[in-house]
Amino acid sequence: MADLPGPEFTRTGVGNHYLRRRVKFIDCDRGVQVRFQCSKPADFRVEMDGVVHALHSFNPTTALPSPVVITAQDETTKERWQTEVRLTPPKGRSAQLPGASAPDGPLEIVFPRRHADSGSALSRVKRDWVIPPINVPENARGPFPQLLVTIRSDHDKHRSLRYSVTGPGADQPPTGIFFINPVSGELSVSQPLDREHIPNFHLRAHAVDLNGNQVENPIDIVINVIDMNDNRPEFVHQMWNGTVPEGSKPGTSVMTVTAIDKDDPKTQNGQLRYKILSQTPENPNPSMFTINNKTGNIITMAAGLDREKVPQYTLIIQATDMEGTQLYGLSNTATAVIRVTDINDNPPEFTSDMFYGEVPENRVNVIVANLTVTDKDQPNTPAWNAVYKITGGDPTGRFSVPTDPMTNEGLVTVVKPIDYEISRTFVLTVVAANEVPLDQNIHRSRQSTATVSIKVIDVNESPYFDPNPKNIRLEEGMVTDSMLTTFTAQDPDRFMQQSIRYSKLYDPAGWLRIDPGNGRVTTMAVLDRESPYVSNNMYNATFLATDNGSPPASGTGTLQIFLLDINDNAPYVFPSEAEVCEKPEPNGINITAVDPDLSPNAGPFAFDLPDRQPDVTRNWTITRLSGDVAQLSLRIGFLESGVYEIPIVITDSGNLPMFNTSYLRVKVCQCDHNGDCTDRQHIVAAGLGTGAIIAILLCIIVLLILVLLFVVWMKRRDKERQAKQLLIDPEDDVRDNILKYDEEGGGEEDQDYDLSQLQQPDTMEPEAIKPVGIRRLDERPLHPEPQYPVRSAAPHPGDIGDFIHEGLKAADNDPTAPPYDSLLVFDYEGSGSTAGSLSSINSSSSGGDQDYDYLNDWGPRFRKLADMYGGNDE
Repeated sequence: MADLPGPEFTRTGVGNHYLRRRVKFIDCDRGVQVRFQCSKPADFRVEMDGVVHALHSFNPTTALPSPVVITAQDETTKERWQTEVRLTPPKGRSAQLPGASAPDGPLEIVFPRRHADSGSALSRVKRDWVIPPINVPENARGPFPQLLVTIRSDHDKHRSLRYSVTGPGADQPPTGIFFINPVSGELSVSQPLDREHIPNFHLRAHAVDLNGNQVENPIDIVINVIDMNDNRPEFVHQMWNGTVPEGSKPGTSVMTVTAIDKDDPKTQNGQLRYKILSQTPENPNPSMFTINNKTGNIITMAAGLDREKVPQYTLIIQATDMEGTQLYGLSNTATAVIRVTDINDNPPEFTSDMFYGEVPENRVNVIVANLTVTDKDQPNTPAWNAVYKITGGDPTGRFSVPTDPMTNEGLVTVVKPIDYEISRTFVLTVVAANEVPLDQNIHRSRQSTATVSIKVIDVNESPYFDPNPKNIRLEEGMVTDSMLTTFTAQDPDRFMQQSIRYSKLYDPAGWLRIDPGNGRVTTMAVLDRESPYVSNNMYNATFLATDNGSPPASGTGTLQIFLLDINDNAPYVFPSEAEVCEKPEPNGINITAVDPDLSPNAGPFAFDLPDRQPDVTRNWTITRLSGDVAQLSLRIGFLESGVYEIPIVITDSGNLPMFNTSYLRVKVCQCDHNGDCTDRQHIVAAGLGTGAIIAILLCIIVLLILVLLFVVWMKRRDKERQAKQLLIDPEDDVRDNILKYDEEGGGEEDQDYDLSQLQQPDTMEPEAIKPVGIRRLDERPLHPEPQYPVRSAAPHPGDIGDFIHEGLKAADNDPTAPPYDSLLVFDYEGSGSTAGSLSSINSSSSGGDQDYDYLNDWGPRFRKLADMYGGNDE
């Protein structure tokens, strides 16, 4: 069952405070959702959590509103409950009323008391007062700390209590702004507040006894920082840019400027007003623009915007808070630049009423005249770009006027050939406009139309043949000097007295000639339709016509001669060679008659063997198979192998028939079971003639000669290489026997060395071997010396390779030799060398100050070095 508070809620607020009460609804744990309604919505408002707000303050000296009825309705079941809230003047100590001001002291907040309902065993809290916010002006000058409010509990009458506050600004960052006297409960502020930094603080007050036990429920305290006008308006941009079309009507929106004030926008401190302080320039009207003082929208105020006169305006805009009160408000300024944009309010005008030009006849894509215009609109915009149109004087469309994109000029251009003999002059009417139409209030100027006079210049034109090409039909076989036709040309220059001369330009067969004066075409040879220069019975020849103008002009014409066929070619047999077996077999030879003429001067053909050659008619017979095919076969049972020339008479079907005796070369041979020739002559019959065989033989001979030359060249090169080896001077031959040394000996300080070490291995004495007692530990072990080969005193140069291989084999079998690629160990050379390091010998150029003459004493083998490095500069 729902439990709503009864009429005991008789608390009120006094002074200028807005009091709030909270109505608690007991739903008996049914979990219903309740919606509250108030009977006086103009004076009070009930939130969803049951908080009752007074929408304005009440004066306790006047009559208070009648009881306020609060209705609670279940959203699900629509069940309703009601209660009343009465407001009465305060009784007793006003300090006990939450939110009330004491008559002669600061505001005092009293913790609400607990009590128990009669007839109920459960103790419940008395409905809480909602403490009204405490308003503290920002930027207060002090002195600090400044007392804000006193908090106390009714329990302080019987025992000592301690008070404290928690929350941001007290014990939470920013800490230390508010503090409370724990004994007296006086809440104070320690420093000036800044609303723009923190607009309000939410604190919670606590009351405990000396043992720290809570004696009251904490109460919420809201401290609002009251705004002061301590911030000037700031424009979002110091420079504002806008555009407006020229000719705009008054009231046209240009742009909107915006300023921001950090002060509270709900107060006059943050409510701005805009104003135009100045306009530059001031013409044509010092008040061309105005501004909405609340929104900052700049609009046009007067007519007369003309970009060509004033392209740009600069406005100084002022924003003032305190609703624009100049006496108390703070102000700031910004600059607004308004650019007047161009519209097409100026038509293009020609710089002259008449333009002149001239053009040679028959020329196209030639600029005849340049038309210049002026336009006061902004250059390189659609309102400035000119468009030209020919409105008269060119019915055949021989001219066009495109626009030069760089200069905006009109280029009068010839687009079709002009014939001087037809038209000698043209007078054109040209109108200039823009890419976009003129403004509706602007009319086209008379100077937007111009006249263009064009003179056509006569030039010497080429003669022309008519018709071209010219076709004639003639029978082939016309004799020489026969007159074929007259092929003449016309001179288009009717006003020039000129003569024309004719000549032959192209005559592939050389059959024709033309008279230079009158153009009569005659034959120089017999016309033959079967000529390779005739294609599809048509023969083409080209002639040239040249006038005597200055400079001369010429034209060409083509004469096409269609040649009619006559029976001027006798037929012949094809193929001209064939083969047949010795014994008669049912495999005759099929032959075909060929005639270059056309029907009816060609087939059908008649095939016959000549009667005057009885051996032919006795051995052979011919049978016609069709109009142009016949079969030749053996008449007798056997014919000896060989090649036979068989005459065949072929006659065509012309009006005057022509016949021809063609010889068919027939090879009679022995055949296999397939009917193919088996003798060697079959190769020749198969297509390898005498010329082909000779060509193959020549190729083989040339190839053999090349191979022979290559072999001779290789032999000669080997001989030259051997001869070079034999020509080496023995004194220049520094090669010697491979000598095996036991040790290198000491340096210059060790003069006690055995020259026998430089001899050949076979000259070494056994006594030269050192005793074991004085041999070094890292020397090779004592073994019998291997037998190395010995070169003869005067060896042949060819045995050097054998000598080297024998010495290498002996060294490989030497047990005293160190391993391959190992470090060789030699006898001790002494403690030092007077010659120094070998690295000092860089080149022959660096040793010029040394004496190398002692090399001559070392024998003939060092004479070359003595000559190269000795003192002889030659």
